Amino acid sequence: MGKYSVKLSKLIKEFSLESIYLPEKPENIQIRSSEVNRPGLHISGFYKYFQSTRIQIIGNMENAYLEDMSSKLRIERLMTLCEKKIPAIVVTNDKEIFDELLEAAKYYNVPLLRTKDSTSNFMSSLIGFLNVELGPRITRHGVFVEVYGEGVLILGESGVGKSETAMELIKRGHRLIADDAVEIRRVSSRALVGSSPQNIMHFMELRGIGIVNARRLFGMGSIKTTEKVDMVINLEQWDHHKKYDRIGLDVEFANILGVKVPKYTIPITPGRNLAIILEVAAMNNRQKKMGYNAAEELVKRLGLTDSEEDSMDSIGYEWDIQ
Repeated sequence: MGKYSVKLSKLIKEFSLESIYLPEKPENIQIRSSEVNRPGLHISGFYKYFQSTRIQIIGNMENAYLEDMSSKLRIERLMTLCEKKIPAIVVTNDKEIFDELLEAAKYYNVPLLRTKDSTSNFMSSLIGFLNVELGPRITRHGVFVEVYGEGVLILGESGVGKSETAMELIKRGHRLIADDAVEIRRVSSRALVGSSPQNIMHFMELRGIGIVNARRLFGMGSIKTTEKVDMVINLEQWDHHKKYDRIGLDVEFANILGVKVPKYTIPITPGRNLAIILEVAAMNNRQKKMGYNAAEELVKRLGLTDSEEDSMDSIGYEWDIQ
């Protein structure tokens, strides 16, 4: 997590924080930990397991505890806290700033900020923001679109038709997040978020046409900046020697940054409407997440046993010849 950083100025702008004291320009101050801390226990003098890289949040409880101290004890405890070289202190609930806190912050050059938000609301929003900004990330060659609320990452070899499929989806009312390069970040142990690099955001490449701006062509409703990665679609030219899944009982997963994402391989042949196929895939994926699996229901209706499920492709063969 410490590999990436976010400028304090971005955090101040994002949460409309009041700057009580800044030792230097906030653009030059880097935050490197996505975790935050309420230092009530540490103000009492217990510093075992203290993480100095975390932003310190002073809420109502910490404020009340400090208020009950004498001025001499308060400056002593706050000096001890600030000497740990913490990245910043944020006072919530628009509480009055103790003179001793301001003195300690200035002495050790610790940024001191204030917000009107409650402690719980601010902490949850801050952690979510830092998880996105500081999360591990990779860049994949592909196209990322939102289809019926599902984030669909389209992969495949160059020239297979990823951008053309995305363009058709946009015309059908869905939204583009990224074309050609998709930046994927792990924001939790189970969630990935995809976005576009800033310099190519909203642009698409169509072979034979060139570069187009999706936002200018189709309007603001056709684009989105970020979306959760819900599924991966791999497009490939039809291989007559390869056996493709026809039932969907066994789900393949792509491992991206340690997170497993459902993956489907779609073979391409002339005449296949890929946009419609991806729409159906997105809706079907949503149904599975909500607890309904069409393949499993078909197995139950046919009364097949576990051993017979392995030969489900024979059902597809029978449908073909009927």
